[in-house]
Amino acid sequence: MKPLISVVIVNYNGKKFLDDCLSSLERQTCQNFEIILVDNGSSDDSITSTRGKFPGVIIVDNRTNLGFAGGTNSGIREAQGEFIFTLNNDTIADPRMLEEIVRPMQSDPEVGVCGSKMLLSDGRINSTAICISRSGAAWDRGMEEEDHGQYDKQEEVFGACAGAALYRHSMLDEIGLFDEDFFLYTEDVDLAFRARLAGWKCMYVPTAKVVHVHGGTAGPGSDMAVYYLNRNLLWYITKNFPPRALLVSLPWIVARNCCDIPYYLLRARFRSIIRSKIDAFRGLPAMLEKRKAIKKRVPDEEILKWIHKKGRIPHKLF
Repeated sequence: MKPLISVVIVNYNGKKFLDDCLSSLERQTCQNFEIILVDNGSSDDSITSTRGKFPGVIIVDNRTNLGFAGGTNSGIREAQGEFIFTLNNDTIADPRMLEEIVRPMQSDPEVGVCGSKMLLSDGRINSTAICISRSGAAWDRGMEEEDHGQYDKQEEVFGACAGAALYRHSMLDEIGLFDEDFFLYTEDVDLAFRARLAGWKCMYVPTAKVVHVHGGTAGPGSDMAVYYLNRNLLWYITKNFPPRALLVSLPWIVARNCCDIPYYLLRARFRSIIRSKIDAFRGLPAMLEKRKAIKKRVPDEEILKWIHKKGRIPHKLF
C-alpha cells in the first residue's frame, strides 16, 4: 500500500541534526508515511549513520550538492505519497504535526499547500507564512516575534515556508517542482507564486508545529545567503509577477534593488551583493522564457491582494 505522506529531507553535512529530526518523525501520531533522506554529497558520514540508526529511511545519495531545490526534487521523484512534506534537517517535529497538517488537504481538494507553525529553539516564531511586499521582497510572517498566540488561527495565506510544508503531489505534477536554477533560498516563494497563479490555495495550520534551528546548514546573513536571496528575488519577480502587479510595483522593485547595495556594503557583504545583481541580470532571459510556461488561471487581482503595501518589512531577512 502506498504511503499517505512522503517526508522529504535534504541533508548536507547535517549529521549532528539528523538524530533529533528523524527521531521526532518516529514519534508521529500519524504513521502512514515514508521518510526520504536526500544527501547532497555530505562528507560527515550522514548516510552511514542514518542507515545504522534508522534503517527504514529511504536514502537518495546525490554524491554532489544540488542545493535545496535540486535535492528536494530528487526526493520527490522517488516519493510514493499522495502528499509531499518537505522538512529541513535541522528541525524537530511535534508528535501531532503530520496528523494536523494533512487535514485541510484531505477536506478541501482546492488546497494545494499547507504551512506549519515553525518556531525557533527559544520559543520565538520562525515562520507562519510567506509574505510578499510590493518591492518583491518575501519574508516569513512573524519572524523572531514572541509567540503570544497571535498566529493561532487556521487561515488561508499566500504561501508556506518549505522548511516544513505539505504539498499535494498532483499539484506538483501540474505546476512543476522547485526551480533548480534557484539552488538555495526562495525556491518556495517561486513555487508559492506558481501554485497561486494556477488557482491553488495555501492554508496555514497552527496546530502543526515544528522547532527549527534557523540557518543550521547555511547561516542567515552569510555571503551565501546574501548572494542567493538577492539573486533569486529578481528571478521570481521576473517569472511570476502578473503584468499589473509588475507595473504598479516597479518603482519599489527598482528602489529596493538600488538600496540593497549600500545596505550590504555597510555590512561587509559588498562582493556578494554585487555578484548577486550581476548574475540575476544574466539569468533574466531564462526567467522570461520560464514565465511563458507558467499556468495562469486566476486574474491579476488574485495575486495583488496578497501583496503588502504597508507595514514593517524586515529588510535584514533579504
